[in-house]
Formats: sequence, C-alpha cells, structure tokens
Amino acid sequence: MISVEELKVEFGVTPLFEDVSFVINKKDRIALVGKNGAGKSTMLKILAGLQRPTSGTVAVQRGVTIGYLPQVMILSDTRTVMAEAEMAFEHIFEMQERLDKMNQELADRTDYDSESYHELIEKFTHENDRFLMMGGTNYKAEIERTLVGLGFNRSDFDRPTSEFSGGWRMRIELAKILLRRPDVLLLDEPTNHLDIESIQWLENFLKVSPGAVVLVSHDRAFINNVTNRTIEISCGHIYDYKVAYNEFVTLRKERREQQLRAYENQQKEIKETEDFIERFRYKATKAVQVQSRIKQLAKIVPIKIDEEDTSALRLKFPPAVRSGNYPLICEGVKKSYGSHVVFHDVTLTIHRGEKVAFVGKNGEGKSTLVKCIMDEIPYEGKLVIGHNVQIGYFAQNQAQLLDENLTVFDTIDRVAKGDIRLKIRDILGAFMFGGEASEKKVKVLSGGERSRLAMIKLLLEPVNFLILDEPTNHLDMRSKDVLKDAIRDFDGTVIVVSHDREFLDGLVTKVYEFGGGVVKEHLGGIYDFLQKKQMESLDELQLSQSPSTAKTEVSAAVSENKLSYEAQKELNKKIRKLEKQIADCEKEIEDLEGKKTEIETRMATPEGAADMKLYEQYQQLKEQISEVEDRWEAVSLELEEIKE
Repeated sequence: MISVEELKVEFGVTPLFEDVSFVINKKDRIALVGKNGAGKSTMLKILAGLQRPTSGTVAVQRGVTIGYLPQVMILSDTRTVMAEAEMAFEHIFEMQERLDKMNQELADRTDYDSESYHELIEKFTHENDRFLMMGGTNYKAEIERTLVGLGFNRSDFDRPTSEFSGGWRMRIELAKILLRRPDVLLLDEPTNHLDIESIQWLENFLKVSPGAVVLVSHDRAFINNVTNRTIEISCGHIYDYKVAYNEFVTLRKERREQQLRAYENQQKEIKETEDFIERFRYKATKAVQVQSRIKQLAKIVPIKIDEEDTSALRLKFPPAVRSGNYPLICEGVKKSYGSHVVFHDVTLTIHRGEKVAFVGKNGEGKSTLVKCIMDEIPYEGKLVIGHNVQIGYFAQNQAQLLDENLTVFDTIDRVAKGDIRLKIRDILGAFMFGGEASEKKVKVLSGGERSRLAMIKLLLEPVNFLILDEPTNHLDMRSKDVLKDAIRDFDGTVIVVSHDREFLDGLVTKVYEFGGGVVKEHLGGIYDFLQKKQMESLDELQLSQSPSTAKTEVSAAVSENKLSYEAQKELNKKIRKLEKQIADCEKEIEDLEGKKTEIETRMATPEGAADMKLYEQYQQLKEQISEVEDRWEAVSLELEEIKE
C-alpha cells in the first residue's frame, strides 16, 4: 500500500535517518518505536505527505487513503460535537445532494421512453446502491457508536466543541479519522488523552480494522494488544521485526549483544592495526605493509551500537520518616460546583505502605479528589491526613514551579543527597536529558521536558506519601520502567492517577473507580479490576431474570470467570515458556546444521577425507541434532495439546 525507498532526512549536519526502506502492507499493525528524538513523528508526517524527505521516495498505491492523527493540532471551535464528527461524512452528503438532484430530475421529466431517461434511472440506481453500501443511511448510528466508545455521553453531542478541553477535542478529531475508515491509519500517541475504557475500545476497533495501522505510543499494553510488527528507528537506521513489541524487546536485546561483540572485535582489530603501523612506521623494509594497513584502517566502517538501554538503572527514594498507620481517611467527602455534583459520599481509608490507583473516565473527579487531599480546593465532609505524613505531589502544573534560571543539572543537583549525587548524569539520561540536554536552562524546555524534570526532582525529595497525577504522559518506555521500579521499591504510600495499564500492572494492589458521582473500591491489581468490570457488564444482562436467580448465577459466573482468568494467566505463561523453548531448539538446530555443513565441506577435500577426527566430529553433530530435534518435537506436541 505504501512503499518507502532509500529515505533520508537531514536536520543540520547529522542525518536524522538515512537509507531507510520498508513496505506497509494491508492489515499490517506496525508499532513505530525508538527513543525520543529518533524521528518517529517525522516519519509519520512523511508517510502522511505533510513533510518532504531530504531524498528518497514514498510511493502510495493508487486509490489508497491515509488518515493521520498528530500529537498536537489546531482544532476548530465553530460546531457542535455531532456536527464536527459529521464532517467525516462530507462525501456522503455530496452523494446525497447528487441523488436528490437526480431524483428531482426524474420527477420533473416526462420523456419516460427516451434513452436518456433510462440512462438517468440506471445512473440513479447505481449511485443509490453505492450510497447505501457506504452507510449513507446509518452514518449517525456509526458516529454515536464511535463517540460513545471514545468516552462522550449522548448529552455531549449537541454541546459546542469550544466547551471541551484540548484533550476532549483531540478525541473528536480521532473519531473523525476513524469514521472515514482510511486504508492506512497513522496515529501519533493516540492514547495520551484517553482513559482506560476508551483505550480498550480503540484497541478493539483497530484489531478489526481492515486497513493498515502505523502508530507511535508509549503505552506498552496498547501497542502489544494492537500490533503485529515493530519498526525501530535507532542510530539513524531502521530495524524491521515481524513481531509484537514484547517479542521485539527480546530480539532487540540479542541484536545489541551481537553488536557489542562485533564492536569489541572491530576495536581489537583497529588497535592491532594501529599498533602495527606505529611499530613499523619508520622501517623501510615494512613500508609496503604499513601503507597497506593504513589503507585498510581507512576502509573500516565503524560499527554503531544501539543507544544504551538505561531501564536497568535503579532509583531509590531517599529515606523518609515513618508516617502514621492511616495516611489518608475520607468520610462522606463531597465536591460540587453549583448544581453539578462531581462526587458525593466518598468514604475510603488508605493504609501506610499501600499503593493504589485512581481510575475512571476523564471528568469523573479523580484529579478533583487529589486537589481536595492537597487542600487546594474547598469540599464538604471529613478528610484527614495522617500523623507525620509528608506528601510529594506531581501534577502537570508542578512543572511551572521550577526555577527557570537554573540548568537541568543544577535543578537536580540542588535536591540530590548522598550517593545519589554520583548518579545524577545517569538519572538525567534515563529521563531523556543525556549529554548536552543536561546543560539546558529550564526556561527553554518544552512542557513535556519540564514535566519530566519535575518528576525527577520529586523522586529525590524525602517524602512518605506520593500522589502522582498522570505521571507517564511525557515519558518514553524506558523512563517509565525506571519510574515504575522506583515506586515499586518505595516503602511509603502511593496514589497514582493513570490510564496506563502496563504502568499500573504489578504496581498497585487496590483500585478506586470514579464514575457517576461515586467512588468504588476494588481490591486487587489493575487487570483484576478490568476483569471484574467485564463481569459487571454481564450483571446487567441478568437483570431480566428474577433477582434471586440473577444474583446466584452472576455470583457463580464471577467466581468461575475469576478462576478461568487466573488459569488463563497461568496458561499464557506456560505457552510463552514453551514457545521460548521451541525457538531455542530451532536456533540450536540451525547452529548445529551450520557446523555440520562446514565439516561436510572440509570432508569433501582430499585432506579432509583422510582426517578421521572430522568423521568423529561429524557423527557427534548428527547425534546432537537428533537429540535437539527430539526435544523440539516433544515441546511442539505439548504446545499443540495446550492450544487445542
């Protein structure tokens, strides 16, 4: 559908990427990955035809349509939500207008037997069939389904878009792009403004979409669930893997290890060559060899190693004083703005050391309750902060409180204490402030960069109660790993407001769900909560039964599903283990076959034919191959039985 040939993009002296070639096929679900600044968004703009490369070509197949959602865009504020979404069906309205004109002409004319009249009837019939096939009569239902899926209420449809925040207006733009059903979808961070339920809806939509999808996202769970191919931009080149992101991470690690070995061998070769040149430079008898080595050295193309994966860096929060047993108690807390009640009767207790998540659709009060806890806004009811609690609070506006005249390094240097001061450069690198970026003044940083810096600053301050409001919005995957590990090791109490399931998984043990003006407590991790939510939708299906029967059957269904869910998790774990064993066997067989072929080649020579040791080695290899093949067959059979 789209063919990219020898693409090169230059900004200044160093190319962003060069000699890039790949093809996007129908039904490809591509995750475009790479560190921040690698050129992912630039690549999407080039594919969308909005930016020209320095050289190379992007060929789009005739008739192929492309839909592109950028991270930031200028939005229109002149229509209602429904009217704006209807802009996706402009082609339908044009067809409707043409059909109305033809219909009117058929009604006005009286030359029923003329050839032109029959031609008009045929044309009208053909156009009308096409109109029906393109959903001309049910487009409103499709719009409603899409807007509701992305988190809008039906009461929002007639509201002007100017009443909504930038994030909600981006959802409208996403809805318009999805409704146009383009052949290729290019999505740049589509989940940034979505809550968990909307992200799940978008996942399901993209999975069944008949076209191709290329997306940039830092939401690991999202790209794992949607994609089947991973293209990484690294060191100015691309690496194309026909696998989902998790498998790519494993393969990437292996590739980097190979690069390191090749790099070390090359460095050894270069040093030996340089030593030879230096040793014999002034010896006339070695002049020819020295010149040859100099030419040889000049021809060596340096091996580049992928950027260091800093996710292995571990941050540890500085020790803080022990808080009381109950850092937060809410009893009957209510917050309203005039007649609009955000939430009411919020009663919850958070124990020392607990890590909990606040989840729910945008606008349901998660950040509002956090502001109540921070005493930033008035509220009704009782809200008690426990004894000796020291709160560390991260919200997007925290970035505005940084000293603009300090450099990035100085900002962190002022809060770092003890041994952590020796790791400041490493920490900054892990959060994408490596090299010269650490010497930038805060006042020249973008909003995203300021948020990351505010996050690092918070990590190094001695607190015992962390409240993090959407902490991962401006972090790449490696930075999120560093942050997640630090919070997991933190011995204090944590509230995380987030829609990032992968980040919350294994981090929180309790979920508070905000919705409909109430806050519900769910024990367990984020995936336990999501599974329970699916069962709650089954509860609604049982409402037509008698209350006692429905209650019994639903309770049994929930119990059974929980067991099947736990069993499914174990089953998936076993499947992954068996698939890894199969891959290891195949790799081992390939290596042994390579050695066998090598020995066969040597045995075909006169010298080799007389070498009995070669025959012994050959026989040993055949036995080894046979053993590994038996092992491969046994594991493959086990995997087949499990999957049946």
